Amino acid sequence: MRFLMIHTAGGEGSIALGDTAMSPPIVATEALPGRTSSERLVPAVRRLMMESEWTLGELTAVVVVHGPGSFTGVRVGVSAAKGFSDACGVPLIAVSRLALLAAAIPNGDQTVHAVLDAGRGEFYYGKYAGKRCVREGLIGAQDVLAAAKGEVVAVCETSVADEFEELHPKLVDEPSAGAALPFAVERVASGMFEDAATLDANYLRRTDAEIFAKPAPKASL
Repeated sequence: MRFLMIHTAGGEGSIALGDTAMSPPIVATEALPGRTSSERLVPAVRRLMMESEWTLGELTAVVVVHGPGSFTGVRVGVSAAKGFSDACGVPLIAVSRLALLAAAIPNGDQTVHAVLDAGRGEFYYGKYAGKRCVREGLIGAQDVLAAAKGEVVAVCETSVADEFEELHPKLVDEPSAGAALPFAVERVASGMFEDAATLDANYLRRTDAEIFAKPAPKASL
C-alpha cells in the first residue's frame, strides 16, 4: 500500500511518502519550514512523487493531519489533500494531530493524554487508549490537570511542558507526516475513509472571524 501523507497543522509542516512493502516504509519526506506550507506544499508533493517515480493514481489513499493547530496551516493541508484525492480518484483519510502526539508515547493500550497549546490560556486536549480516541476538546489548564492527573501526558511544546510540570509530561518532537502511516494502514483495513465533500478541519475552536463576527441585524416586522 502506498500513501501520500500531509501534515501542516503544526509550527513546521511536512509531507511523506509511505510504502508498506518497503523497509523502512517511509520512502521519502520533506519538511516545510515555518509558515511556508501554502507556497511549498503542492510543488514539494510533485517533486517527491517524481523523484520516487510514483503517480497519484497508484496511491492507496491520501492522508492528511486535519488539526487541531494553526487555522491557516490546517486549511492549507486539508484543501490540498482533498484536491489530490479528487484528482487521482483515491480515498481520503484524516488523522488528528492529537492522535499522532499520543501515539508518540509507546504505551500499548494504556491511556495517554495529549496536550497542545491553543492560545488564550486554553489547550487542545485528547484522551487516547492506544489509537482509539476517548475524547478531544478545547479546555482550560485546570481541566487538563484534573483530567490527566496520575496518568501519562504527551506534549511537544516546551511551554506546555512547563505549564503542566506537576503532571510530569513526556516532551517529544512534533510528530511528522510519516507518523500517520500506522493510522492509515488501520483505516484501510477497516474501510474507514472520509467523504472529501464533507471533511472539515479539526479546529476544536471557532475562528477569530466567527468569534468576533457581528450578529446579523434582525429583520424589521
